[in-house]
Amino acid sequence: MSESKISEILLANGKDQYSSSDTIEINVQFAIEGGIRDAFNEQNWTNAYNNNDVSFKLKYGVKLTSGGFRKKEVGKTIDTYRKAAIFWTRNPKLVNPMKDRRIWVQVAKNFEPFIRLTEEEVRQELFDFNEKFIIKASDLGPGKHKIGAEVFASWQKHEYTESDSIKNTSKEIEIIVN
Repeated sequence: MSESKISEILLANGKDQYSSSDTIEINVQFAIEGGIRDAFNEQNWTNAYNNNDVSFKLKYGVKLTSGGFRKKEVGKTIDTYRKAAIFWTRNPKLVNPMKDRRIWVQVAKNFEPFIRLTEEEVRQELFDFNEKFIIKASDLGPGKHKIGAEVFASWQKHEYTESDSIKNTSKEIEIIVN
């Protein structure tokens, strides 16, 4: 299996300058690529289900940081998980027109379940991320601030993968508070 990694982390904010009374909204976008994403496919779901390995839990976290050499945390760190449940059904509403499939995956994001009809849609639900941070400009204080993101993810051993943990950091964006 190839090595897994976190893709380039994109930080997106509405504007570059804020007054001290504004709220700053920063979106952090990234994806998990490589071995684990490739291994999470229909053949492996079926093998895992047959061997009673019916759940996959992906723990991840996102932290915004500010400052130069001694970085400090900005806002509240996201430390949560996504879970995939592999299950068997004959439900006629879950129809794949190409084949007679019985093994399906339900992905829970923030405790909200999603069932997708293709492998790629399931992978997107489980391994693509867009996390929103809302920060008060007054918490940053006046001046120029360089904001970056640190992301980590980990998972346990399953039929189709070994346990692993990965990290990545983003390029910084500059925000000016007047």
